[in-house]
Amino acid sequence: MPIDPRDAVSLDRAACRDVAALLEREWLVTNGIGGYAMGTLAGPPTRRYHGPLIAALQPPVGRTVLVGGLLERATIAGRRLTLHTLEAGDGRLVGGGRRRIASVRLDGMLPVVEFELAGIRLERRLWMTHGENTTFVRYAVVSGDAEVALEIEPLITARDHHALGAAPRPIVHAVGPARARVRLPGAPDLVAGASRGTFAAARGDREIALRHREETARGEDDRSTVRSIGVFRAVVGPDRPWTLVLSAEPDPDLDGEAALARALARQAGLLARAGAGSASAFLRQLVLAADQFVVHRAIARPDATAGATVDEGRTVIAGYPWFNDWGRDTMIALPGLTLATGRHEQATAILRSFAGFERDGLLPNDFPDRATDAPAYHTADAALWYVLAIRAYVGATGDAGLLDELLPTLRIILERHISGTRFGIGVDPADGLLRAGAEGYALTWMDARLDDWVVTPRRGKPVEIQALWVNALRIVGGWLRERGDADGAGTHYLRLGERAAASFRDRFWRPELGHLADVVDGPAGDDLSLRPNQLLAVSLPHPLVDGAVARAVVEACGSALATPVGLRSLAPSEPAYRPRFQGDRRFRDAGYHQGAVWSWLSGAYAEALARVTGDPAAGLAVLAPFEAHLREGGLGSISEIFEPEPPRAPRGCPAQAWSVAEVLRAWRALGGG
Repeated sequence: MPIDPRDAVSLDRAACRDVAALLEREWLVTNGIGGYAMGTLAGPPTRRYHGPLIAALQPPVGRTVLVGGLLERATIAGRRLTLHTLEAGDGRLVGGGRRRIASVRLDGMLPVVEFELAGIRLERRLWMTHGENTTFVRYAVVSGDAEVALEIEPLITARDHHALGAAPRPIVHAVGPARARVRLPGAPDLVAGASRGTFAAARGDREIALRHREETARGEDDRSTVRSIGVFRAVVGPDRPWTLVLSAEPDPDLDGEAALARALARQAGLLARAGAGSASAFLRQLVLAADQFVVHRAIARPDATAGATVDEGRTVIAGYPWFNDWGRDTMIALPGLTLATGRHEQATAILRSFAGFERDGLLPNDFPDRATDAPAYHTADAALWYVLAIRAYVGATGDAGLLDELLPTLRIILERHISGTRFGIGVDPADGLLRAGAEGYALTWMDARLDDWVVTPRRGKPVEIQALWVNALRIVGGWLRERGDADGAGTHYLRLGERAAASFRDRFWRPELGHLADVVDGPAGDDLSLRPNQLLAVSLPHPLVDGAVARAVVEACGSALATPVGLRSLAPSEPAYRPRFQGDRRFRDAGYHQGAVWSWLSGAYAEALARVTGDPAAGLAVLAPFEAHLREGGLGSISEIFEPEPPRAPRGCPAQAWSVAEVLRAWRALGGG
């Protein structure tokens, strides 16, 4: 059953006349293995990450821009019209496509653009095959009786998606009437084709210079080139669509209609599995957005007889377009992406996958861009969030078998934290609180770092680390007690948790300020800055404060930090507050956690507010404004961060895993339909 178009995020003709807004709005489709396609509604690839085919050659990494754009022309009633828009190297917008856009909508997560051409409406929609590096671009006449002659030129490049540069000269072979195989250095062959029409290879070397304006705004290098491989020609008319296929697979299926039916059926299946078939448009869109982040990661495991085996693993892409999978982000996002969507088996795969990466009681902070490189472990909270993710999983599924399988790993995590592990992470025997810190590292989620400059090191005993630590002790201790506590470890963990909780209340609550300290026992003493991290001491399953103190914490955060799209990372009254997040990398990193609004924190704030007021509707009101945001930034998704002051423009990744996940999780937990 296809997605109901009435539920789609949409922009009408009036909204589409605002070209500046179309340049800022982006669409995204993904393939479940780390590959994606992405672009602006107006057409120009404003980021280095834009293009119809960015293939994950070492899933979920090795992401390579193979096709950087399309030149699209349509001839109707003797008039030859451009559908594309590019930004030339001198900054001029070329091609008239942006002026012919009549509407934009999402069919689930599939971007659909309608062009108005001499009295007809021509629709272009784009999607990827799940599990393959294959993109489909389909053109159809949806209003009017005339036929349209199309000319489509794929513009190739072959570069890492983080790097700009000159496109290589392709070697193009026509291998059928409407099929070409393109040899690219350092990349698999690109297959471009269609089930009908014709293809003519490019004559000579046609190179096009591009400027990427978003890179300019970010103070990065902003120039690249692409090359045409040739022209596909086909005629479309009423009930006669045509689909171009772009693929890094050796023999892709060119049947666009069958591929579209599969893509729409898959989306309908996701909604059905989530029990959201008749839910609100907001919830349905969040469920589909969540799917984009859960991807395949092959996991090598030792085998006594065969050397090594590869298991079907799962992980979470932290954000599109530039993040890989991160341990902290994965565990925070897991309940929303998988449990709130009824995808319990994928939660199982993620939890099992990450158990194999435990080292010295820690889980990876992030995975590198190359599958052969080792992950980094400089994080104080990923392993603690892992415990919370398992608790959420067990609560949703009742799967005691997986819990028994993972309990030995959880005990290693706790024991290494108690005795001390890397990066100065360990329990302080003086008060039972967890300290963390190493020169040159930012170990919490506030992890901005530029070369040797750690912007917010937060060394010492950060507030949310204590909340996570006490919760981990109580959760694992409780599980062991339920299983008989044969060696007394469960009782031991519970006692450690009680001691840490008592120390927390004594050390962190500052009645003269009306909120909790952010860090105690830092190199320069206690940091009393008003930050949102303290909300976790109220919102987590085992709160560290309650009653009047909990209400004061939530009220302090609500009055100084809360915005309609998340919480500021620092109160405006603090000297280090930055009211803007823009400019070059140094300026951005300086403000990343010094005021920028983070949408993922809305989940904790909504639940904390509902807890202290006893009113779930109050929490839902915190989350409701994100419905409007689905029509800005990355369409149908939720941005990583926002400017801290009005109009609070979206910044950072336009599609962020924990942003979508936490809004979705909290919305369902609080009874939102």
